[in-house]
Amino acid sequence: MIRRRRDTDLDACVALLAEVHTHSGYPHQWPHDPARWLTPDGLTAAWVAEADGAVVGHAALCGDEVSRLCVAPAARGKGLGGRLLRAVEAEAAARGLRPVLEVKATDTAAIALYERLGWARRTTERQEWGAGEVVTVHHYEATAARPAH
Repeated sequence: MIRRRRDTDLDACVALLAEVHTHSGYPHQWPHDPARWLTPDGLTAAWVAEADGAVVGHAALCGDEVSRLCVAPAARGKGLGGRLLRAVEAEAAARGLRPVLEVKATDTAAIALYERLGWARRTTERQEWGAGEVVTVHHYEATAARPAH
């Protein structure tokens, strides 16, 4: 089930984020305040995916940007990432926005999801992410606004 995130979900979302970070390296650098990281400035809305009463996925919309999208390793392959992304797309479309996102070039599973759902890669750039670390990032855009369901 995909639903809007509630304030009471934040502890479960932080636990999910820790699991994803340990397994997959997302986010790239662990935030000092993970709950705050999941609630960035400019947050428009956020969603969670639930399975058997547990939070197993998260996504956010900040302006026109898809952000903080992750799914628990054990819950992957069940379409939850796509369903979360479609919820964000629908909210963006309802606001007259075409959503965008950025992803590390090494995150091939996420890239495959975005491209399977029709997102188009617009640019690729190298970004400095602190301490002299340079990361290649792809920028994607939803190819067409989808109507809300």
